[in-house]
Amino acid sequence: MTTDAHGTTTDQELEATARIARDLIRIDTTNWGEGRSAGETEAAHYVEAALRDLGATPQLFESEPDRVSVVARFPGRNPDKPALVVHGHLDVVPADPANWSVDPFGGVVQDGMLWGRGAVDMKNMDAMMLTALGDVIAEHGAPERDLVVAYFADEEAGGVLGAHHVVSNHPEVFAGATAAISEVGGYSVTLDDRRAYLLQTGEKALMWIKLVARGTAAHGSHVIRDNAVTKVAAAVARIGSEEWPVRLSATTESMVTEIARFLGVDPTVTGPDEIALATGSASRFIHAALHTTTNPTVLRAGYKHNVIPDAAEALIDVRCLPGDEDTVLARVHELAGDDVEVVMSHRDIGMEQDFGGPLVDAVRDVLGRHDPGAPVLPYLLSGGTDNKALSTLGIAGYGFVPLQLPAGIDFPAMFHGVDERVPLESLAFGRRVLGDLLGSY
Repeated sequence: MTTDAHGTTTDQELEATARIARDLIRIDTTNWGEGRSAGETEAAHYVEAALRDLGATPQLFESEPDRVSVVARFPGRNPDKPALVVHGHLDVVPADPANWSVDPFGGVVQDGMLWGRGAVDMKNMDAMMLTALGDVIAEHGAPERDLVVAYFADEEAGGVLGAHHVVSNHPEVFAGATAAISEVGGYSVTLDDRRAYLLQTGEKALMWIKLVARGTAAHGSHVIRDNAVTKVAAAVARIGSEEWPVRLSATTESMVTEIARFLGVDPTVTGPDEIALATGSASRFIHAALHTTTNPTVLRAGYKHNVIPDAAEALIDVRCLPGDEDTVLARVHELAGDDVEVVMSHRDIGMEQDFGGPLVDAVRDVLGRHDPGAPVLPYLLSGGTDNKALSTLGIAGYGFVPLQLPAGIDFPAMFHGVDERVPLESLAFGRRVLGDLLGSY
């Protein structure tokens, strides 16, 4: 085993999924949002070439310069079955190398893990899609049903230049599809020393808002009551400190009930919050699914220490249950106050799917073959995915990136976190499970 200039493993025996994910991590596709991006072109050409090697004729869709999505269709052995969309995104959130123990874009392989920005969100699945599909073609000649394989741009900024662009302008590429799988689900959690898998059957609605306060510009030594920074800071404090109550929808109620059954507790005695927190590290996602969240993320104001600016603004990330958007937004306006303008920067729907039906049954069957006895539990994602865009075409989206994870790993913390990494064995497991699904469902 040797190492290259990145200090990473170059062992020729490195499993293909890990090798492809490593290659993609080394392509910087950082998406800062608000129109700033390193672009997805190089990564798009990488997956385009891999899809061509598998016999497809990919289409590239460029919404703006360097904002490229890739879509390919693979005919199935049973064309009478509705098509399935299998999709990932090529962009990643920013990573500050100063905070990491490795180069976030080095694709480092060490300690049995692949490290780097995108290792779990979601260049792991991007790679898994290619290797699993290659296995299916090698074994069966074709997947069971038509597959629409998509790699979208811009997911980390709401998908406006990626999935939403393709869906709005080229809906024909998804013809015949009724369901989709992508992030964030299918991974294992360890509860009471027993393993279970979380299948994402819904996701919260999304509202990205901007608070704008205006005031009087003046010298920093003056007495100024009309201070824009003070106004926006007070609004941020009120909104960020709001205690949103537990809200159960059909999906979250099912989630709490199934988790309680698995843990052997009575949900009529033990409250939803307590049940969610009992899931350990998985509670980062599960607990947040029970509450609206209004998290301040960015503050902008001023340009010099002794100048009071005439404007200040803040960005707030709002997530709530599907259908609660208007009620939550009204409360945010109330908390912001009359002196602060609330501007909607981006808004997208939430979704809930049944925890049943042919695809869910197939997921249960496949996981049962690869990890006998481990149950599959439903959950509502506190974040959002490109399934939102596909839902406008009537395509039911699920989160299924199958990963068998070791006990003790804080997997949810890897999403947008420092030292993002995924076990190599988990990637190999995911390839096998996903291949089984695509070859049999």
